[in-house]
Amino acid sequence: MKKVTRRRFNATFTKGIGGLALMSSLPMACGNIVGSHQKKKLGVALVGLGSYSRGQLAPALENGEYTYLAGIVTGTPEKEKIWGEKYSIPKKNMYNYENFDSIAKNDEIDIVYVVLPNSMHAEFCIRAAKAGKHVICEKPMAMNVAECDAIIEACKTAGVKLSVGYRMQSDPHTNEIKRLVSEKPFGEVKYVSSDAGYISRGNPDQWRLNYALSGGGALMNMGVYAIQSNIYGVGHNPISVSAQEFSTRPEYFKDTDESITAQMEFPNGIVGHLFTSHNANANRLFVSFERGWAELNPCHSYGPISGRTADGAEIKYPHQSQQKVQMDDFAQHIMKGSPNVAPGEMGKRDMIIVEAIYQSIKEGGKKVALDLGDMGIVRV
Repeated sequence: MKKVTRRRFNATFTKGIGGLALMSSLPMACGNIVGSHQKKKLGVALVGLGSYSRGQLAPALENGEYTYLAGIVTGTPEKEKIWGEKYSIPKKNMYNYENFDSIAKNDEIDIVYVVLPNSMHAEFCIRAAKAGKHVICEKPMAMNVAECDAIIEACKTAGVKLSVGYRMQSDPHTNEIKRLVSEKPFGEVKYVSSDAGYISRGNPDQWRLNYALSGGGALMNMGVYAIQSNIYGVGHNPISVSAQEFSTRPEYFKDTDESITAQMEFPNGIVGHLFTSHNANANRLFVSFERGWAELNPCHSYGPISGRTADGAEIKYPHQSQQKVQMDDFAQHIMKGSPNVAPGEMGKRDMIIVEAIYQSIKEGGKKVALDLGDMGIVRV
């Protein structure tokens, strides 16, 4: 590892989830929660200043209607100066991975957005909750279902709100598909298919290709998008999955899955297909109804998103930052009690499905039953 092990990452990862017990004695500072309801905008601290924070989240927070960039957490001191000057962040709102817990005393920070490698999500989400801060956890929510449970419980105990970084749940194109599914202008859904992937090149040492840091490959990274869109494309959770894995570049994808296909069985005999890859460009949702169809293509990218339906209508809305809308939605949930469009239970549900897909692959494509009920389904 080169970039991944920079500064504090190795030390933090070595502690792992086992270090969470040591934090059980940390005081909960929930005083800012009441005050957050009286603010016009909520302050967000980004934990981890990699490419997603740099290229998407920070610019989105410059234009937030209900959120703004209030603080940063980084293991690289040089970044403090750069970010401080660019976004006018005061020194008192800058933290590192060791003094992070003192963020509890900072009333200017209401929300902590954890944007670290997957192996560090649980630790920092739980530490943020214990500090009395609302939490956004970047997808996938954690390395496994047990860590999802730990995050959910920590937020519940601390009395803070929890959301997963599922930006597409706030996108109007997604909500139009949900409308077509629920209002049934083309009849009932009969089949759904979603593809999510890109071609990874250049850096085989990146953390996403390191199992210890990522917990998996294409499925953990891009596959959760396809899982999500298949579910909202049906309006129900799947009742079983079966899956297959294949690799065409084993010399590059040495530690994680390259490409996976999965079959998802839904109630009433509805069939779903999923494809995800780190070695193919894929970005589509297709929903087949009794008397027509709807498609988003592109579906999962940062936008613009676009789509069409069988009657020739376009699914097209003015483009805006998905990250801005996502974070503003969460802020309104905190301040106004609006629905949490991507709650922790949704992230846990998806991790249950991910684990079932990996189990199916391990068992030669065997069908794995799921008992999810309406877990994670948000009906707005």
